[in-house]
Amino acid sequence: MAGPVRGSGRRERPVSDIPVVTAAEAARAEHLLVPTATEHLTAGDVLTVVDLDAVGSPQEAAVRLGQAHRVLVGVARRRVSPAAGTLLDALTLTLSTVPQPGRSHIRVDDVDAALDQLTEALHGAPRAALTLAGLLRLTPLLPVPDALVAESLAFSMLLAGPEFAAWRRAHPARPVPPATADAVLLERTGDRLCVTLNRPARRNALGREMRDQLIDALAVAADPGVAVVHLRGTGSDFCSGGDLDEFGTAADPATAHAVRLARSAGYAVHRCAGRVQVHVRGACMGAGVEVPAFAGRMVAAPGAYFALPELSLGLVPGAGGTVSLPRRIGRWRTAWMALTGERIDAARAHCWGLVDAVTADA
Repeated sequence: MAGPVRGSGRRERPVSDIPVVTAAEAARAEHLLVPTATEHLTAGDVLTVVDLDAVGSPQEAAVRLGQAHRVLVGVARRRVSPAAGTLLDALTLTLSTVPQPGRSHIRVDDVDAALDQLTEALHGAPRAALTLAGLLRLTPLLPVPDALVAESLAFSMLLAGPEFAAWRRAHPARPVPPATADAVLLERTGDRLCVTLNRPARRNALGREMRDQLIDALAVAADPGVAVVHLRGTGSDFCSGGDLDEFGTAADPATAHAVRLARSAGYAVHRCAGRVQVHVRGACMGAGVEVPAFAGRMVAAPGAYFALPELSLGLVPGAGGTVSLPRRIGRWRTAWMALTGERIDAARAHCWGLVDAVTADA
C-alpha cells in the first residue's frame, strides 16, 4: 500500500495567514462559508481551514458546511470519531497524518507542510480554486452528460478570466504543427480493436487533430462485433495532456464550450466504457488521465504518473476530469490532485483506485 503524501518539503510560506477554525466556528460565521467579494482575490478570500481535532457537534456543522461556497480544508492529527464522517464528507478535502475512514482524506506526513503546499497553489489562482471546489460538489451528483456540461461551462468562464490571461501572456502560443492523417492509429483484428495515440514527439499531447481522430476511432466501437477496445500511446508517455499551444485559441469562450460538448473524447470513451481497456505509461497528465479514467479498466506501468496541472494555468480540468476522476477516487482526492497539481505515482494511483492494476506490460 502506498504511504502518505510527502508534501513539498521545507515550508517557505507560513500557514498563519489563513486562520484555522473549528467546525462549529465555521458553521456559525457566514464570512467563512462564502468568498470575500473583491476584485483582488487571494487564497485567504476563498479558503477556510477547519480543525478536526476539536469537533463538537459534527452533524449540525456538516449540514452547514455542506452548503458552503468556499474551499474548505480539514486538518486532523488524530483519528476523528465515526460520527464526524459526514463532516469530512462535507469538506473539499481533509489533510490527515493518520488514516481516516472513507476516501475524503489525504494522508500526509506533515499537515502544516501539506497545507502550505495547498495554500501556495491557491494564492496563484484563487478564482479557479473556488470554481473547482464548487464544481466538484456538483459533478458527482449528475449524470455524466450533464456533469460534462457543468465542467465545460466552468472551463469557458475561466478562459475569460484574469488568471488564465496572465498565464497565456507569460506563455505565448507557438504555431501548431501541420495536420497529419496518422495522429491516431487504428487496427481491428476480429472482435478486437486497438487504438493508439501516435504523436510521441509531442508526448501524445491531445490537440484538436488527435482528439477528433480518437473520437472517430472510438466510433468504430459502436459496431456490436467489437468486443474489446485497447487504447495505448506510442512512445514513453501515454499522453502529456492537452496541447497548451491551442488553449484559449477558440473564437470565444462560448464557441469553445460548444466545441467541447460536440467533440468530447471523454464522453466517447464513456459511451463504450465497458469494453475499453486503457494501457498507460509515463506521463498521464491533464487530458491524459481525465479521458482514460472514463474507461471500464485502466492498467498502468510501474513508472506511470498522473497529474492535473490546470489550476496553474488559471483553469479547472476541462477534458472531463471533474467527472471521471471523482467516480474513481472520490471528489476529495480529485480536489487534492487538481488544487496542488501534485504528481501521483502508479502505486498511489492503484491504492486510490485511479488505476485498476499496475503491471510491467501495461
